[in-house]
Amino acid sequence: MKTLEQVLNQFESECIDNRDANRLARFVPEEHLDKIGIELKDEFKGKHVAEEFTRENILEQLKSDVAFGFEKALGQRGISASLMFEVVKMWNWILEEGLEDFDEYPMYGLPLFKATALKYGFDNPIGNDNGDESKYESE
Repeated sequence: MKTLEQVLNQFESECIDNRDANRLARFVPEEHLDKIGIELKDEFKGKHVAEEFTRENILEQLKSDVAFGFEKALGQRGISASLMFEVVKMWNWILEEGLEDFDEYPMYGLPLFKATALKYGFDNPIGNDNGDESKYESE
């Protein structure tokens, strides 16, 4: 797993709405938020408390993000699904456990969501499907 220092030095947001950076900010001390492109509003300055940057805490966030990614992909919500695809890619990049180079984006990102769910034992609502079947295409 990358260290927080490595992440702060290498991270570049891939989301048009900074969704990945906002999720990562949960683990970044306030004095380093600017390194990931986050600036707190005045009323929040001095109040941000970062959670510990551990594998367990990252996996907890990843589990939630994979579930949300599946929801958006299965609902054929193209923009939201693509943003969650980038978020899940970010967590896999941080974890460095075999899915960090996954870059396929068919069917709203379902193959990545499934591969991540299977790797970490998360819920997999598409069962035995690969996630690239035509039934997941928008009509």
